[in-house]
Amino acid sequence: MSYKESFLSYLQYEKRYSVHTILSYDCDLKQFFDFISRDKELVAIEDIGFRDVRKWIVFLMNEGKTSRTVNRKLSSLKSFFKYLLRNSVISLNPMDRVVGPKQAKKLPGFVAEHAMQVLREIDFGEGFEGARDQLIVEMFYQTGMRLSELMNLTDHSFDRGASLVKVLGKRNKERIIPVNKSLEKLLDDYLELRNNTFGKGDGFLFVTNKGIPAYEKLLYRIVTKHLSKITTLSKRSPHVLRHTFATHLLNNGAELNAVKELLGHSSLAATQIYTHTTFERLNTIYKQAHPRA
Repeated sequence: MSYKESFLSYLQYEKRYSVHTILSYDCDLKQFFDFISRDKELVAIEDIGFRDVRKWIVFLMNEGKTSRTVNRKLSSLKSFFKYLLRNSVISLNPMDRVVGPKQAKKLPGFVAEHAMQVLREIDFGEGFEGARDQLIVEMFYQTGMRLSELMNLTDHSFDRGASLVKVLGKRNKERIIPVNKSLEKLLDDYLELRNNTFGKGDGFLFVTNKGIPAYEKLLYRIVTKHLSKITTLSKRSPHVLRHTFATHLLNNGAELNAVKELLGHSSLAATQIYTHTTFERLNTIYKQAHPRA
């Protein structure tokens, strides 16, 4: 077994990464070693130095790859060489002296609070589909769930006595999110219509109008359709509602650490991007209200 195959097995069986993530690592490593082999034939793994990695960065940038893409590929290399160092395959990590290209932080788009209030008054339609669509949009906004997390909810995900929903996030990490009475009411209305239409089952919470489990494109389409009624944002996706959830919490005084836990972020770094958005709001208020501004 090659070092690369051993590393990928480690990701699969010990780190329990998804198939998609492992394929991404495999592709990045293959691209790197294909590039190295152009200059050096049969290069030994311990002979690879930081200059080789820097040459690859230059090559990728010249190929038109974005800073974001290059840094993601470097992240794959860092994990690989860290694995080799830990297993005494190499004595020096070539990635220690490598710095990736800087990338501009893209602020997440979000829907204004007044627009989300308008959404509550919109007619989602009668019957099962209307109740389902409204619950989906409100679930995204009131919990900040990812698309994949909401798609995999079951009836048993909810603890009605404690007003909580249990979510299985990235890397099978479980987290608990509170739900309020208004969301529980929408849930009850939807379940009654769903069960009367398709019968009570133990499968997924959300189903199509044919009674089969809802799929990603359907959920995306539902959110896009209804957000189009209240916002001119170019992107109107479930992830925008996740951004909206986080931004509105911070705007109304929530602590950053609490928002981090609700979103299921592994570190504060991922959550801190929302502070840029809320700072813009504070800056606007300051300029409007302070006599010296």
